[in-house]
This record gives sequence, C-alpha cells and structure tokens, in this order.
Amino acid sequence: MLEISYLRTNAAEAVTGLRKRGIEAEQAIADILRLDELRRQNQNELDQTLAESNKLSKEIGMLFKQGKGEEANALKNRTAELKEKVKELQQEQEQLKSSLEQDLVALPNVPIDLVPDGKTPEDNLEVARHGDLPNLGNTAKPHWELAEELKLIRFDLGVKITGAGFPVYQGKGARLQRALINFFLEENIKAGFEEYQPPLMVNEDSGFGTGQLPDKEGQMYHITEDKLYAIPTAEVPVTNIFRNEILEESELPIKATAYSACFRREAGSYGKDVRGLNRLHQFDKVEVVSLTKPEDSMAMLDSMVDHVASLLNKLELPYRILRLCGGDMGFTSAITYDFEVWSAAQERWLEVSSVSNFKTFQTNRMKIRYRGEDKKTHLLHSLNGSALALPRILAALLENNQGPEGIRIPEVLHSYTGFEII
Repeated sequence: MLEISYLRTNAAEAVTGLRKRGIEAEQAIADILRLDELRRQNQNELDQTLAESNKLSKEIGMLFKQGKGEEANALKNRTAELKEKVKELQQEQEQLKSSLEQDLVALPNVPIDLVPDGKTPEDNLEVARHGDLPNLGNTAKPHWELAEELKLIRFDLGVKITGAGFPVYQGKGARLQRALINFFLEENIKAGFEEYQPPLMVNEDSGFGTGQLPDKEGQMYHITEDKLYAIPTAEVPVTNIFRNEILEESELPIKATAYSACFRREAGSYGKDVRGLNRLHQFDKVEVVSLTKPEDSMAMLDSMVDHVASLLNKLELPYRILRLCGGDMGFTSAITYDFEVWSAAQERWLEVSSVSNFKTFQTNRMKIRYRGEDKKTHLLHSLNGSALALPRILAALLENNQGPEGIRIPEVLHSYTGFEII
C-alpha cells in the first residue's frame, strides 16, 4: 500500500509512474488526497474539541471544590454537548479512515524509473543472457515424455488422487526433486539467508500484508470455514513473521530463506503451454526474502539477482534475465527481474524466478519498521525472489541433458542425488 505521505508530496510522480502500468490514476490520487485532507481537518477539530472538553472538566472540578455548584452545573451542559460532538467526530474519523484505506489499497505500487514502459511480456527488456542454447535435433523429447518413460513423474496418478496439476514424483524423480530443494537451501544459507520452515496456510491479515489479498484472492485456495488460505509462495508467511515488529538497526538487513509447497488455482490456464510441469496447482519452491533500510534496497536487489544467477550457472542451465515492463509487473512490485531458462525440447523460455523490490508497499501494510539513529521508527523496504521454483527447473534439466545413455545430472547435484545419470 502506498504511503499517504508519499502521495502528498509526490502526486505527479505517482501519476507518471502508474502510467507505466497503463493506469491513469490522476483522479484516483486526487480523491485520495481530498479524503486525506478531510480526515486531517476532522482530526484537528476532534483534538480541539477533546482539549476544550478536558479543560471544562477541570474547571467544573475546581468550581465544585470552591462551592460554586450552580456555576459548575451550568458548565456541565456544555461538556455534555462537547462529548456528543466528540462521538460524532470519532465516527466520522473512522469512516474517513476506512474510505481512505479502501482507495489506497486499490492502487498498485508505483514503478521506479528503471522500469521500462510497456503493456505485455513482449515489452520486457532483456538485460542479460548466459550459456549456449543446446541443439538436440528432432529426436529431443519433452519432459513429460521423458518423465513417463523413466518413471520419474506420474501425471496420471496425480489426476487420480487429486486432479490435473498435482503430479506425483517417484523414484529418481522424487530424489532429484529433493536434491534440488536441499541444494537451493544450502546455497541460500551460504549466501547469508537464515532458514525458516513456515506454515503452509495463512490468515487474512497475512494475505493482506504481502498483497495477495485482495488482489489475487481468486488465485488462492481458500479454506472457508477456518478463513485460512493455502500459501501461493513462502514469501507470504516468511515476510509476515516480522509484521507489526520494530527492528533495531543493528539487526538489518534481514535475510530469510524457506522451502515450501506452493498452491495456486491458476484459473483459466490451459493449452500446450501449461502441459507437464509448465504450470501446476501444487509445486515446490525455495524462496528468499530480505528486509533492508530504504537506502540499501536497490543494492540488495542487485545482490539477490546475482545470487539467483549463480544458482543457474551451477546447474549449467542457459538463461536470460528480463527487467519487466510496467504492464507485466505484479501489483505490489516497484521493480522486478524475471529469470527464464531455455527448454530445449519445447524450444522456448520458461520462467523460473522473479526477484522484486517492493519498497515500502508491503511493509506499510504490515507495519514492519526499524528504529533509526534518530530514535524514530521508519518503514523498511521488502524484497523477495524465487531461489528457485522447481517445476520448470526440473523440466529444463530433463530436456536439456537428455542423450543416448540417459539424462545427465549436473555435477553440483551429484552429492545430493547420489547418482550422476538417469
């Protein structure tokens, strides 16, 4: 949620920035500022009325002590009027606050200057590419065929047990999956991220805090009776660990990592582009989350991007990095870098990670602050990234490394899998 203090002083900048998302927000921001002014005027009147009421109460007490009961009783009528006015002003204040928050919640984050203009994925800017694209010829098989032939993943069994989008991994497929999780976690820990094991369900406050609610409510699995949501990513519970906390400057930056299963309804997803592991309702992912002082967040973003790149380098996967245009960014992001790996058999790029800086958009919702040298509290910046999402990594590993003898496992995973080839 955008800070109202930011909009007061940077309304024109916000309007210009939101145009990168294809949003004309001038009127919406003007309405927000009008509500904010009304709220501030109301608060000022409320404070003055309370001050007058308190002053009169003291005078009445003094008059009674002096035996001037008649004068005291005369003033009591005025205090009754003031108390009624206070009640009305407080009700109005709550209504104004509620309306203001509703309008603020509806606005997405403002893209920073680095974010390119554009509306669709075709407008994203490729900023780096690494590795040679393998040419396997016409004999290359897609991962879903390889997985079936080698008994690594059972898509049909997942349909039987649950439904489409819930695969069953078995044998060396399950071991490779576990190896990737352990590899990612260990590399993240080496990079200074502390490991957490969070819940797989969150409450409404947590979903609101990271921006999944109300923006992505239709994409989340909802346990209605208990008002809980299955997490779409470990970002949600991990970031909410620090909700309503005031951290000391010496604790910063916070760097956390977690493995979790992730659940997404992916409503409306169908066709060849979602076949096999390309898009699932349940999948595994290792996440990294950071909380930093505002002046350090862009350096942290660069560091996280470099870290994700190092994981793909060690897996020997060709990849490219895209800086997303305004129209393709998530609701909460101020800037996002996507990583895509090359799928040799499908001959297309598959997204495996998004690394984003949210600035104060999430921390304003969650009231995650730190105490500065000035002894005042300030909002932190939050960042997160996938390090990494497993399904498409696994798909690329199976497809890119296939050969006459089987599927070669990258050397960095040998100590985790216990085998070098499938």
